[in-house]
Amino acid sequence: MKALICDIDGVVLHDDSALPGANELVARLVSGSMPFLFLTNFPSQTPADLRDRFRSAGIDVPVPVKHFYTSAIATAEFLNDQAGDRRKAYVIGEGALVHALYEAGFVLTENDADYVVLGETRSYSFDMIRRASYLIQKGARFVATNPDVHGPQGRPSCGALAAPIERITGQRPFFVGKPNAFMMRAALRYLHARTDDTLIAGDNMDTDIIAGIQSGLETILVLTGVSRREELSHYPYRPHHIVEDAPALLALLETLAGAGAPAT
Repeated sequence: MKALICDIDGVVLHDDSALPGANELVARLVSGSMPFLFLTNFPSQTPADLRDRFRSAGIDVPVPVKHFYTSAIATAEFLNDQAGDRRKAYVIGEGALVHALYEAGFVLTENDADYVVLGETRSYSFDMIRRASYLIQKGARFVATNPDVHGPQGRPSCGALAAPIERITGQRPFFVGKPNAFMMRAALRYLHARTDDTLIAGDNMDTDIIAGIQSGLETILVLTGVSRREELSHYPYRPHHIVEDAPALLALLETLAGAGAPAT
């Protein structure tokens, strides 16, 4: 049976509104037998927050929190695997990232940190930049949730927030989120899915599609977000499938997985 990893922004939602056909897509996935996961690079919302965001956006089918996976969760998993006894972290981010690291057994500190962990926060400040840079210069390892430089409505994202720290220290962070294959493999483990039986649907050639290709997944570009059909000739790689919108994605999933896979 095919499994699906599906991006959120640009496929299901645009800012805080559901895209046309998204409600039916989500309803068929929730009621069907296809294993699926909504995956996002945005690290500032917990799975419960994302469930509530779907509801507020007009998705009227409740989505269990087990179907959401974020770069904050992947970052905590990466650090849990890598840290050993080095479990002190200075965290710049909001509650979802802090909670994920706390659950993984990290001690949050502003001094003598083993790691500087950067996510996204609206309260980013001069003092955060100064403290993070100082700790990295003292030997803390620099890890960031995702490389995106901007989000919806021009919101500065993690990659932009990392830039001044990188310039000061000369240290580029290890970005955990897409297009890093680590996040894709972490999501596959979470979903209990095999690489050769999993599809990834996303709107961005530079994150979703290249992440899928590098991880050996079958890729679907959805043209309701970042990437446009006329831009595809500029890339040395191509998605396996291209669909116009959420209804076309649902039709393709039913074709690829069999009529009974995502259906009721």
